[in-house]
Amino acid sequence: MQVIIEQYQALIRAAADNKTPLQIRGGGTKHFYGNAPAEQPAAFLDTTAYHGIVDYEPTELVMTARAGTRLADVEVLLTEHGQMLAFEPPHFGMAATLGGCIAAGLSGPRRAVAGAVRDFVLGLRLLDGTGKDLRFGGQVMKNVAGYDVSRLMAGALGTLGVILEVSLKVLPKPPAETTLQFSMNEAVAIERMNQWAGKPLPVSATCYVDGELFVRLSGAESTVRTAQIKLGGEVLPESEAFWQSIREQSYGFFQPGQPLWRLSVRSTAAPLVLPGKQLFEWNGGLRWLSGDDGLDAETIRQLAKDVGGHATLFRNHGSPLPVFHPLDSALMTIHRSLKQQFDPSGIFNRGRLYPDL
Repeated sequence: MQVIIEQYQALIRAAADNKTPLQIRGGGTKHFYGNAPAEQPAAFLDTTAYHGIVDYEPTELVMTARAGTRLADVEVLLTEHGQMLAFEPPHFGMAATLGGCIAAGLSGPRRAVAGAVRDFVLGLRLLDGTGKDLRFGGQVMKNVAGYDVSRLMAGALGTLGVILEVSLKVLPKPPAETTLQFSMNEAVAIERMNQWAGKPLPVSATCYVDGELFVRLSGAESTVRTAQIKLGGEVLPESEAFWQSIREQSYGFFQPGQPLWRLSVRSTAAPLVLPGKQLFEWNGGLRWLSGDDGLDAETIRQLAKDVGGHATLFRNHGSPLPVFHPLDSALMTIHRSLKQQFDPSGIFNRGRLYPDL
């Protein structure tokens, strides 16, 4: 595997010397996410060649794997030991890799109670924009003082470096799960989701769409059964398939070919009056908006900002609109400084986050 790393380093150094853009890519299943490259890349760096499990200690709840390892293979191995990636990362295709999972920084239905991708990153190995082989963090939750560079890479979309290896905290799978279904309007659903989130209930995921609220309960069988009796509702058959369809956006709400907005707002925010259809997750803190090209970006972003959040054009289908919510000058200064430190020649995935980064 060292030969592969040396090949990556040579490619990076050549791109840096010539100031030519370099696109980092794994399985390509999340290539739609983020802005289009600012310039046509001169070369591609394929991370799938660098794959495999480096270390896995089920009793320690820690796994270290190479970036090109298929996400599906990681999850199969964890399942064999009754464990899981608790943030439930979306795949969007069988070719999805662990490196792409970290770079995209996306979490699934369990995120509201378990935590985000970055919360499970313990350590990381990467190549910077000069080809240096760097290591950050380790294999324990607290091991060094200072800046948490490892978690900084979660959601950076490969703009700061080439992820080589990642150490992740994993968790045991719950012994029992069931999903309850309730019919109600948006306002009541928001109230119920937040009310139940504040009680000692084993709620592990929520989803509201088309007048129906879905609540997943996870934990010990007796705990799940008690909560089910207390909450009522109808038991949803084949609930695992339902949550997978939400995570992978294969559910009917996610119409292919239409713009899809991702609004991160306060979970208690009142229903947002916008054209198109909405689907709520994370106790109301994540609201998906699907509609035609007539959705006004400025209106959507201002409305999200007014309720303490921001809006991302998650699937733009060729739209020229900026994907991510504009940053204020102070945050943009921090982004530029980080880019300069990790990628001084500006070669990595140029423009994927913001046009001038």
